Amino acid sequence: MSSNTETKTSASINIDGKQLDCPIVEGTEGERAIDISKLRAETGIITLDNGFVNTGSCTSAITFIDGEKGILRYRGYGIEELAEKSTFVEVAYLLINGKLANKTELDAFSQGLTKHSLLHEDMIHLFSGFPSTAHPMAILSSMTSSLSTYYPESHDTPSDEQVDLDIIRILSKLRTIAAFSYKKSIGQPLIYPDNSLTYCSNFLNMMFAVPTEPYEIDPDIVKVINQLLILHADHEQNCSTSTVRTVQSSGASMYAAVSAGISALWGPLHGGANQAVLDMLEGIRASGDDYKTFLGKVKDKKTNIRLMGFGHRVYKNFDPRAKILRQSCDTVLSKLGVSDPLLDLARGLEEEALKDEYFVSRNLYPNVDFYSGIIYKALNIPVDMFTVMFALGRIPGWLAHWKEQRDSGVKKIFRPRQIYTGANEQNYTTIDQR
Repeated sequence: MSSNTETKTSASINIDGKQLDCPIVEGTEGERAIDISKLRAETGIITLDNGFVNTGSCTSAITFIDGEKGILRYRGYGIEELAEKSTFVEVAYLLINGKLANKTELDAFSQGLTKHSLLHEDMIHLFSGFPSTAHPMAILSSMTSSLSTYYPESHDTPSDEQVDLDIIRILSKLRTIAAFSYKKSIGQPLIYPDNSLTYCSNFLNMMFAVPTEPYEIDPDIVKVINQLLILHADHEQNCSTSTVRTVQSSGASMYAAVSAGISALWGPLHGGANQAVLDMLEGIRASGDDYKTFLGKVKDKKTNIRLMGFGHRVYKNFDPRAKILRQSCDTVLSKLGVSDPLLDLARGLEEEALKDEYFVSRNLYPNVDFYSGIIYKALNIPVDMFTVMFALGRIPGWLAHWKEQRDSGVKKIFRPRQIYTGANEQNYTTIDQR
């Protein structure tokens, strides 16, 4: 393959004496891609890219990441500014609608979230049908899918107005589902939404309040929850977001697509990373090791022990989200005065790794999962709810990508090709001849 480096407009692929000129597409931040959409039609050959790590599945105006420079922007706005100055509801509006809302727009959006926080009362019975051991992510995915049965008008080709209403419903009701599933798991009565509270305050109240005594909502904790949700709100074409886009391409409803995204996020290689951090810390404590001994084992290649919550597939330097959460982590631990040996172990691990040349030279810095796990632990959010918290943050990104793809006018269903490596043609033999 040779590229035209002077005009930067095309690349030539030569196969069996045939030449195909493929356009070079350039994004607004200088990213470049070779458009091979005519490759199979013109040459009969496809590309093979396991995991799609070199394949762009779409163009998108939602999120920009530069992993080498540690940059993350939503709709052009740096994650640092959004985490410091914005709220999760405002960021959700930004991702979904492509602009920062003015006061009138944000008030209407917030009021919609408040209005639609209640679940249909019949859905309460569904919670009782799950076993007490049911994972909260299974409940969240199932209940999200079941929402579509209450809103059949969302199927087929919903109007723009219906799409906007479904977006509000999903954003608002999934936090209620998450809180209800937690209450069911610990045997406490459900706490219904309170329309006088803001989005994150309402969620905390549904999670931790009980009917027998008042629950005090700490504004500093509300700010940290806002930050956590903002930092997880979108991350380009990750596994769950790609899943949402794939399901949308079939014409399935928004509820079905988000339910599928939740299931994809549930995987330990995707949304379960912050839970893996706590599992690692529990393992260190159970073994009787201290953090220095454990790091020594990590550096020993014979042990195959991994340091969870450090390094990132995309970010080759420091995860910009981790920089923000590191400070928030200090705030939470100081504010709550939590005494927990696991948290002490985590801070010791962080401090030792950051001054160890072995980890620094390999750019193995703490990532967003490391600090989010510590914060959730300090807030008494159970480990099996960590991925649910991730999902609640990621909902605006999923909805933004669902809507972007719908509005793009591209009606092509996602249908990757494959290279077949199975048996050649065989003759069928009856059961008595085998």
